[in-house]
Amino acid sequence: MLDTKLLKNPSLLKEMIDSRNLQFPLEELLRLDSKRRDVNVKVDEFRHKKNVLADQISTRRKIDDDAAELKLVIKETNDNLSRLEEEKNDLDMRFKRLMMMLPNLVSPSTPFGKSESDNLFMRSNGLIRHPNFKLKDHVDLGTSLHLIDLERAAKIAGARFYFLKNSLVLLNQALIRMALDFLSNKSYTLLQPPYMIRKDAMEGAVMLGDFEQVIYKIEEEDLFMIATSEHALASMHMKEILEGDKLPIRYGAVSPCFRKEAGAHGKDMKGIFRVHQFEKVEQFVYTRPEDSEKQHDIMLSLTEEFYEELGIPTRTMLLCSGDLGKTSAKTFDLEAWMPGQSAYREIVSCSNCTDYQARALQIRFRDKPNEETRLVHTLNSTLIATERCMVAIMENYQTSRGTIEIPSALRKYMNDRKEIES
Repeated sequence: MLDTKLLKNPSLLKEMIDSRNLQFPLEELLRLDSKRRDVNVKVDEFRHKKNVLADQISTRRKIDDDAAELKLVIKETNDNLSRLEEEKNDLDMRFKRLMMMLPNLVSPSTPFGKSESDNLFMRSNGLIRHPNFKLKDHVDLGTSLHLIDLERAAKIAGARFYFLKNSLVLLNQALIRMALDFLSNKSYTLLQPPYMIRKDAMEGAVMLGDFEQVIYKIEEEDLFMIATSEHALASMHMKEILEGDKLPIRYGAVSPCFRKEAGAHGKDMKGIFRVHQFEKVEQFVYTRPEDSEKQHDIMLSLTEEFYEELGIPTRTMLLCSGDLGKTSAKTFDLEAWMPGQSAYREIVSCSNCTDYQARALQIRFRDKPNEETRLVHTLNSTLIATERCMVAIMENYQTSRGTIEIPSALRKYMNDRKEIES
């Protein structure tokens, strides 16, 4: 959520909305803000008048003077006050709803652009293999090696679900363990969050209106299934004042993720790349505002280091303003080379949300007990979404014999096995 003081600078907000290539009812928001301010003044006036009249009636009663006329006036005042308070509550609710939908300001270092095609290439990491045999995609590999069963998963759960089998189950767990060890060695506190989250916590972390097409709601409960542990980590310290000398706070969380993937039909449909349920290890950082750019770069470099250890070729992209998530001011994507598709596909999103989430969730810090509090900055980054990473491993490490080499960094988590074979 943005600071309401920014409404005094509508040209800045319009520039942000235009740079994101979005439609947003800014004029309606400004009108609501003006109207609610006017109504707030009237409410305060009538409350003051009510208090004055109450004092006058009390004074007259003490001297046995007739206060009937004043009682009629105070009744009329109460009626007007009730009407105005009802109007105020309605305006406040509509205003807050629109404010919560207003995207974050865009970082000056985020390039301008309208869509994914305008994202900025930063660097490539690792070498792409060029084997002298015909490459298979992960579905063909997984089927031939008895690692995936999509048909039976569809039978019991529908499309975009899967059974992992045999060595792929172990590989999935190996990736999680490697990721947790990696973050633990980088001084991250490890967490396993709740897999459900209340509406008030979710609303502070994301734009719930947009995410309703993504997340699963628990019927007749004030709970949603988490689409990513980022949302639980962002709201973990809601309504808290953190100690400044403890910042930055770094969390690494492992959890399943549940997503409807509505509107994603026809995109990465095949296999286990884009699915309704997957496992992820997430990075999350609370930091001082003046350090957030530095922390963003650190998170990105750690993520690049992790994929270098796995030996997966990637490229780092800086997202343009039109491809940016609404809560983020700046985002890097890490894309892995997928030989089966002859294309790069996103496997990591690394974002600086500045004070946007912290304001909605009321997360502040101070260095001294009597010092004025400040909003923290929050940053998040995937370290690994294991199903997508397994696609990259299967396709990049396939052999001419139809087997899959196990990356050397993972072998100690797989009983020193070097290869997956039928």
